[in-house]
Amino acid sequence: MTRVVNFIGGQQRPSQGGRFAPVYNPATGEVSKQVVLSTAAETAEAVAVAKAAFPAWAATPPLRRARILFKFKELLEQHSAELAAIISSEHGKVLSDAKGELIRGLEVVEFACGIPHLQKGEHSLNVGSNVDSWSMMMPLGVCVGITPFNFPAMVPMWMFPVALACGNTFILKPSEKDPSLPLRLAELLQQAGLPDGVFNVVNGDKEAVDVLLTHADVEAVSFVGSTPIAEYIYATASAHGKRVQALGGAKNHMVIMPDADMEQAVDALMGAAYGSAGERCMAISVAMPVGEDTAERLLQALIPKVQALKVGNGLAADEPEMGPLVSKEHLAKVRAYVDQGVAEGAELLVDGRSLQVAEHESGYFIGGCLFDRVTAEMRIYREEIFGPVLAVARVASFAEAVAQINAHEYGNGVALFTRDGDCARQFAQQIQVGMVGINVPIPVPMAFHSFGGWKRSLFGPLHMHGPDGVRFYTRMKTITSRWPTGIRAGAEFVMPTMK
Repeated sequence: MTRVVNFIGGQQRPSQGGRFAPVYNPATGEVSKQVVLSTAAETAEAVAVAKAAFPAWAATPPLRRARILFKFKELLEQHSAELAAIISSEHGKVLSDAKGELIRGLEVVEFACGIPHLQKGEHSLNVGSNVDSWSMMMPLGVCVGITPFNFPAMVPMWMFPVALACGNTFILKPSEKDPSLPLRLAELLQQAGLPDGVFNVVNGDKEAVDVLLTHADVEAVSFVGSTPIAEYIYATASAHGKRVQALGGAKNHMVIMPDADMEQAVDALMGAAYGSAGERCMAISVAMPVGEDTAERLLQALIPKVQALKVGNGLAADEPEMGPLVSKEHLAKVRAYVDQGVAEGAELLVDGRSLQVAEHESGYFIGGCLFDRVTAEMRIYREEIFGPVLAVARVASFAEAVAQINAHEYGNGVALFTRDGDCARQFAQQIQVGMVGINVPIPVPMAFHSFGGWKRSLFGPLHMHGPDGVRFYTRMKTITSRWPTGIRAGAEFVMPTMK
């Protein structure tokens, strides 16, 4: 049985703890590998290695650091087919979706290649008589990324390219469900010329995570995952003096106005709700048509498309539209949510619970599910399902839609479909959500902007990648300087002011 190990100090390191977790092929239900679950001592060793590598890496000129990332970008492009296949084999998403994930991660690498410009700081001449002042953006030290199963390439690359480009060292703790891709990224970084110890991968469970959250030599922690875990990460790491950004759960709405292009809206919903089997923090899980006529037109077009969803092995030559869920446990959780929706009185118009994929009967497959007449009190409306389950929540007006979305505890992403520019402008201003799409169903910002939600979708003041990413992975040092020709007046015992 192949074992996925750690990558510490520039080499693969097997664990001595004797604990392992199975890694499944979601399309078949078979165990394909084992992943090590690191001990506390092994995790602490990775921190020590990263700390030892920090001084030399921080002193490396930013342009030289950027050139290593340029080479890493080139290697990502060369190995894209291999990397996408690794993602699909352990996560289950279809191959084209895996390739798209790689591209979105690669865009952050491209952004990080321009880091010398973003680390310039500011300069003021003569803030006082013969006194100059300037700022420098300094690296933090050892930074940690704890990432989820749904994007084993993209989410880590939201973090470590910016952290490394800013002069930090990095420890990645990926999901145990699909750990092979991060290990391959570590090898490609080494091949690109990254010094040993600057980037490390520690596989593990809560034992390893707790060391990373509390270790005195860790300066910053980035996390993406569910809200309960994000709250734990934020509270624990903050209590131990770490800088923290923790992205939590989501319940993303899509408002469809009566004047919307219905064909465009339905196509957008299909991809946003059922792409990657709904295992996206930016997936649309609630469709909110305004008016009964809009709802009926929406469902008339939507139902046959959901019924016709092509579900299968993501690596199949005849590529399906949707692959399996990531694990048997997650499949049971999503099915339970569908059961709950029926019990609560929502109308299940399309039921995918009984789906069987030929020759993959043991895979973790579920068909697309579609509910109508979902209300704000139902669990399937309030909670993040993280599966291919779309709820239609009818509203009577634009104002009702805005009020209901703003009342939700999550504020990650939202979309509005309309032809009315005034309506779109009001929506963008009034909605209390961090990422807004106007006729765009999944408004994930490009790498040179920052990604993050509001309310219980984000803990910490700074979003990921883009300008906020640079702010998160640096701290400002301000220097005020005067040279001897300006020092002639003798000692002064009052607060210095401009004269």
